[in-house]
Amino acid sequence: MSTYVVVGLQYGDEGKGKITDVLSTKSDYVVRFQGGDNAGHTVYAGDEKFVLHLLPSGVLQSPGKCFIANGVVVNPKSFIKEISQIEDKGLKTNHVFISKRAHVIMPYHILLDTYREEEQGGTQIGTTKKGIGPCYEDKIARVGIRMADLLNPEILRDKIQKNLKIKNALFEKYFGKPTLSFDEIYNEYLEIGNQLKTRIIDTELELNEAIKSGKNILFEGAQALMLDIDFGTYPYVTSSSPSTGGVCTGAGVPPTSLQNLIGVAKAYCTRVGNGPFPSELDDELGEKIRKIGHEFGATTGRPRRTGWLDLVSLKHACMINGINNLVITKLDVLTGIKPLKIVTNYKTEDGKTIDYFTSSTEKLYDYEPIYTEMNGWDEDISQIRFYDELPENAKKYIEFIEKYLGINVYLVSVGPERSQNIIRKELF
Repeated sequence: MSTYVVVGLQYGDEGKGKITDVLSTKSDYVVRFQGGDNAGHTVYAGDEKFVLHLLPSGVLQSPGKCFIANGVVVNPKSFIKEISQIEDKGLKTNHVFISKRAHVIMPYHILLDTYREEEQGGTQIGTTKKGIGPCYEDKIARVGIRMADLLNPEILRDKIQKNLKIKNALFEKYFGKPTLSFDEIYNEYLEIGNQLKTRIIDTELELNEAIKSGKNILFEGAQALMLDIDFGTYPYVTSSSPSTGGVCTGAGVPPTSLQNLIGVAKAYCTRVGNGPFPSELDDELGEKIRKIGHEFGATTGRPRRTGWLDLVSLKHACMINGINNLVITKLDVLTGIKPLKIVTNYKTEDGKTIDYFTSSTEKLYDYEPIYTEMNGWDEDISQIRFYDELPENAKKYIEFIEKYLGINVYLVSVGPERSQNIIRKELF
């Protein structure tokens, strides 16, 4: 049995898609276990750029199967669109399947997401307005529609009717918006179910059999720990658990089966949307990093907020996830930036110095980051493939991170291409 979990350790956009793509070449299964098409995983294959929102990032290279597991909320229209885009470029998708238990994002979920954000005005959470949160709400409220329901006309009819009775009343009486047509939605999603019926399976059964058989299984998370519904900067978070723990409930596998827990972090830090960001660089340097690193949301196109690497939050993320293998991406973006700074402590509003992350999002706004300065480097590192060939100051930067966290960096990414990696040890 060999299992690998790839999760983000910051605020998303760390480069998990690339790492999953690289590891997928030796994987019998690649499994998305939470989130939805609010994710944006960018993968480069030669001159081709693929932006995947719902499909597992291993879809391009995995010799085995790719699963969208039960913990994911699925917009089937997005799924069909992504499948078509990949097939149009001559790649196969007959190895991609969806869990019968995965919940379906319906048109009313997307509208609810949009109307709520509009109503919030200046206190918006900054969602992608993809209907992710409202879909998870219906799941927890036990009124959700699952992929299996798309294959049963009577159950689908009953569930849509009951949901529209409430949602339409909310649209009309609270938001002052038009209502939705039952017939249009029912007929459309019945046809979608017919179109996808060969892809909708009991993924958890096959996954557990694969674990028993000793297959290589790669679990791919979306978003990141600092956006976790429990352990992130609530309420400026996503609606699922993008942690290693989320694999168990999100894919239906036991915790005893998880072995290689891989955490991905940028050599600096970025955040999309609202919420506290202690190390943010809201200045010319932040803009420089944004331009060099091409820091614009893969899903929304929004400019990402940029900042220094924050080891206090990173330690928190590694602790919750139990990370035993660390990946540092985009080290090349820091070339020519001097000096470099890393957050190693926070100063609280009452003057205390702490090295742990707070559960109070409100307090975090008032915390002052305490930095350790380090020397930078000027050499182009984008073509380096061996760790010993890195500039001395680049190695010191990586080793400072390792010492602070007590975790070894097994891979350093020095560019967006599949080949632009310094691999310090082989996991497979």
